[in-house]
Amino acid sequence: MDKPFAITLNPGSSLANHTGSWRTSRPLYLDRLPPCNAACPAGEDIQGWLFHAESGDYEKAWRVLTENNPMPAIMGRVCYHPCEGGCNRQHLDESVGINSVERFLGDEAIKRGWKFDKPAHSTGKRVLVVGAGPSGLSAAYHLARLGHAVEIHEAGPLAGGMMRFGIPKYRLPREVLDAEVGRILETGVVLRLDTKVANIAESMKAGKFDAAFLAVGAHIGKRAYIPAGDATKIIDAVSVLRSMEGEDKPLLGRRVVIYGGGNTAIDVARTAKRLGASESIIVYRRTREKMPAHDFEVEEALQEGVMMKWLSTIKQAGEGNITIEKMELDEKGFPQSTGEFETLEADSVVLALGQDVDLSLLEGVPGLEINDGVVRVGDNMMTGAAGIFAGGDMVPSERTVTVGVGHGKKAARHIDAWLRGETHVPPAKHEIAGFDRLNTWYYSEAPHTIRPMLNIIRRQSTFDEVLGGLDETNAQFEARRCLSCGNCFECDNCYGVCPDNAVIKLGPGKRFEFNYDYCKGCGMCVTECPCGAIKMEAEEI
Repeated sequence: MDKPFAITLNPGSSLANHTGSWRTSRPLYLDRLPPCNAACPAGEDIQGWLFHAESGDYEKAWRVLTENNPMPAIMGRVCYHPCEGGCNRQHLDESVGINSVERFLGDEAIKRGWKFDKPAHSTGKRVLVVGAGPSGLSAAYHLARLGHAVEIHEAGPLAGGMMRFGIPKYRLPREVLDAEVGRILETGVVLRLDTKVANIAESMKAGKFDAAFLAVGAHIGKRAYIPAGDATKIIDAVSVLRSMEGEDKPLLGRRVVIYGGGNTAIDVARTAKRLGASESIIVYRRTREKMPAHDFEVEEALQEGVMMKWLSTIKQAGEGNITIEKMELDEKGFPQSTGEFETLEADSVVLALGQDVDLSLLEGVPGLEINDGVVRVGDNMMTGAAGIFAGGDMVPSERTVTVGVGHGKKAARHIDAWLRGETHVPPAKHEIAGFDRLNTWYYSEAPHTIRPMLNIIRRQSTFDEVLGGLDETNAQFEARRCLSCGNCFECDNCYGVCPDNAVIKLGPGKRFEFNYDYCKGCGMCVTECPCGAIKMEAEEI
């Protein structure tokens, strides 16, 4: 054949390339990075564990998942699943319910008693982890797996950090939290509760630690000046949520006002309803669209009877009431005073204006740089002091459980390399497999599975878990909705459509290779690959 040709195999699918002895390009198998993996702050191989889950090998799926994140049952409940925001399937019908499958695997592991493998060797190195929150627990887990002796010093009476003292039980049952923390400790990690580190340098010297990872959570509630009478009860949100873990629950009264617009404000408002408040009102100075709280949390709060006062700010708190001023947006979208006031009855005012980290343990340590209440770290998570690393709420980042878990894993790898006198170099990432790389003609619509929810009456009166999990059938169906973006799953399309028999099957799990002596470079395999795992590259001349 002495001229280009085109071939059409399905609607909208066409490709024209030179063929014959002067082939100008050749096909090449490659792996691209799935957008779900790229969006995960914990660095999970989401596509990898979904592959095993869809085949029904749940333990294998769980073990692949926990290579990066040791707390899937927790994450399946509290993670805001940015992975699903990146999922290519949303452009076809709806994103894969990754978070719900993760929770299923985590719950299955608890139910079946799956354990982590014990470390195969010991390095003889000791690492101190300060804080038993998500970042500290993650770092301890990964460091223990690398053979280091790890000791966690936790100032509080129980492990979990803000997962326990900042997330209500209706979102994270404590038996789930305890089960996953206990499994980490079973790897040999030592946990010392009620052990506050007053000075990190002294604690490292006393315990003969070779390195330290600082993961102190943001437990100090920010305050705001509100003129108030003596009888007004003004407390911070962190204190309210922390006191929920004790025997004496907070006395908020029948009319509770929460000042703030983040997820913590939503948590306190919903908690107040469950404690018997007839009115739980959130006062926020901007609009709903500008609230930092996630929209689904706002919606659930509204369903439970929480009221919202948007474009409002508290000016004064009196005896049994507060005065709020109505705001309006200027031409740039910023709230401005109007001079219009309203009085609301309130037995208590809860400030949910953010949290700060207690950095007193760093006093006197040379080389540390602290800006805006957080510790500056390098790309290797190490502070300006050699051997002292930091992550989670202590460093500049988004403050979520998932980010904390990711920091713990990243720091562990850099700590391990530093202890060995080396530098950890993360492997290069592949290009992201965008939706335009896929051939969706091969996929049929299959909307995602809706997770069950507790009925409204019980949600308003109990701390029972609100969002339910999937059963095995639904979890497997959801896993099978994965498009395997960017990575070959051996569908045999390339093998079947090649007109030149240039595709060689290498056996189950080994994928394929091309026989370029036969290949004419027509590109049909690229066109018909469902997941974008083949590309055409120019021939060298």
